[in-house]
Amino acid sequence: MRQAGRYLPEYRAIREKHDFLTMCKTPELASEVTVQPIDIIGTDAAILFSDILVIPEAMGMKLDVIESKGPVFDKPIRDVRQIDDLETENIVSNLDYVLQAVKMTKEKLNNRVPLIGFSGSPWTLATYMVEGKGSKNFDVIKSFIYNEPEAAHKLLRILADSIVKYLNAKIGAGCDAVQIFDTWASILSPTDFEEFSLQYIRYICENLETNGAPVIVFAKGANDFGKLAELKCDVLGLDWTRNIGKVREEIDGAKALQGNLDPTVLFAPKEKIKAETERVLRNYGEGAGHVFNLGHGILPKTPVENTKYLVDCVKELSIKQ
Repeated sequence: MRQAGRYLPEYRAIREKHDFLTMCKTPELASEVTVQPIDIIGTDAAILFSDILVIPEAMGMKLDVIESKGPVFDKPIRDVRQIDDLETENIVSNLDYVLQAVKMTKEKLNNRVPLIGFSGSPWTLATYMVEGKGSKNFDVIKSFIYNEPEAAHKLLRILADSIVKYLNAKIGAGCDAVQIFDTWASILSPTDFEEFSLQYIRYICENLETNGAPVIVFAKGANDFGKLAELKCDVLGLDWTRNIGKVREEIDGAKALQGNLDPTVLFAPKEKIKAETERVLRNYGEGAGHVFNLGHGILPKTPVENTKYLVDCVKELSIKQ
């Protein structure tokens, strides 16, 4: 989860010379930092360096990524007029730099490991677009969906269609798998999750032209894995707050599962890292269908040597399961 980043000195060396969006928009730089974790950490797949907010940025919303604050839109969406003004016709061509990064990365990987492309879910993208930045209580987006439900659904439909085009283009450019991140699934009640998030993820899954590429859905904080298991996808991601074995039982093995070590375990002594790795593997149980991963993104101050150790532990211990 979020392989390339501030925890790697090699990444920071490049980041000191370029701002974040420039790195996202420069295929040479994006491909270079995508491959770094493969060479340094030894993971079994590469995750394309990009950001979920390149989609609204490509729609004409001015985006700044501020180091201390995160992403900020200067004119957040507040009414249907702004939704109508979004540029949607040329979404794929506007994001051609991502597709070029895919092609360059595939060349650099030279079939060593598969490449995963990703997108935020419509709900998560809409949350940032309406809030304008990160939020603690999400009162702006929630007020929007309750007071302007038609406008909210219009925005979510536009995003869903754009994500289908975007992920299909990524697969066409060479991505071996794609992942849909619903980072803010947990802020919705079960009823609201179905109405404002899940139905649009379902639409995306049903309209992807995968050509055999696995589709991963990660809805952070989601509780109803029974409904998620009905999606036309191959893998469900889960965060560290759930027992992966119990989720496996809940869905009766209907999907492969990706997860779910707490990222902060990587700050612990090596004995604890190994013990927690064993626990996740043991909880899942025997058999295939488990993609070992963190339960969310790797944190910026994570010691590189601990990350390497985790990868080594997984490769050693998973054989014993």
